[in-house]
Amino acid sequence: MIQFSSKFPSAETTIFSVMSALAQKHEAINLSQGFPNYPVDPRLIELVHKYMLAGKNQYAPMAGVPALNQRLAQKMESLYGASYDPATEITITAGATEAIFSSIMAFVRPGDEVIIIEPAYDCYLPAIELAGAKAVPYALKAPDWAIDWEELGQLITEKTRMFIINSPHNPIGRCFSEEDMQALTNLLAPTNIILLSDEVYEHIVFDGQKHLSALCYPALRDRTLATYSFGKTLHSTGWKMGYVVGAARLMREFRMVHQFNVFSANTAVQYAIAEYLEDPNTYLGLSAFFQAKRDLFLDLMKDTPFQFEPSGGSYFQLGDYSQISELNDVDFARWLTIEKGVAVIPLSPFYSQEQPDNKVVRFCFAKTEETLVAAAQQLQKL
Repeated sequence: MIQFSSKFPSAETTIFSVMSALAQKHEAINLSQGFPNYPVDPRLIELVHKYMLAGKNQYAPMAGVPALNQRLAQKMESLYGASYDPATEITITAGATEAIFSSIMAFVRPGDEVIIIEPAYDCYLPAIELAGAKAVPYALKAPDWAIDWEELGQLITEKTRMFIINSPHNPIGRCFSEEDMQALTNLLAPTNIILLSDEVYEHIVFDGQKHLSALCYPALRDRTLATYSFGKTLHSTGWKMGYVVGAARLMREFRMVHQFNVFSANTAVQYAIAEYLEDPNTYLGLSAFFQAKRDLFLDLMKDTPFQFEPSGGSYFQLGDYSQISELNDVDFARWLTIEKGVAVIPLSPFYSQEQPDNKVVRFCFAKTEETLVAAAQQLQKL
């Protein structure tokens, strides 16, 4: 038998796959994994079909279909006042996860350190470890999930190569404030650290807030790669389409990894998205769309024992279950799925080190009204 050693000896199946499989097995309502259960806009489907029939079925240019890159450059200028060359500073990727992975692989080397803010989306840590580097976590704490920037700054060493931020944040739903962004700018100013800004929920912010992209800040632009997701924006997570924006010097390095990883992303879909995004309202209306879902979910859940602080962004809502159970969050999520018919995500798997049990789980409200009503009716029986 062939012998080998695993690169991820302690890795397990992601909590998203585990909870979705458990929901399917027990026929529970799935508010765990973050995907919509309503259809993609039929017009976008028609556009994909149109470009497939038009023969756009072979490899796209490695950096992306020029029409789409140009459209995104216009979007960056309009929303963030940031001018990026579509030919040299924007790359279309096979999902935001590929953009994050390729960014880490391009710049992080064995012996480097990467600061991450936890709870953190689960693709960061494996990529850092695969690069032979060390993840240095800063743990957010309930109930306010605030960042002490002075404390965080103490994590920076001469080995720190990259700093990863995520706003709006998954799983917390927290959005960086102007004070956060200024503190981050001041923290990184005297360093040679690259900023990887995960902004996949950029268009899903609530209560009059504005998404503060790292690209808005001239002092951060030369050091920033920002990643985005068409899956989140267009309700099409299964298409695995994303993009990355950054200064040309950074993008050259990024593309060296990208071209030997996936080379290019789906051609017909790129042409379709380029045409679909001619109308900015396809994404400018998302905050109102998802805030209505958040507000409906919170209203439906007010007669349950869960306690909520309204999410500031993303399509996730944290719920405190301390009035319901003494179980830890993993066991509670399993119990809720199996016994009560609603699947959620525990927060502890988003940490690399053991943290105090906050009795908090994550709900996804990117679902139809019927699904949210049905889930609430189940949970009102608690």
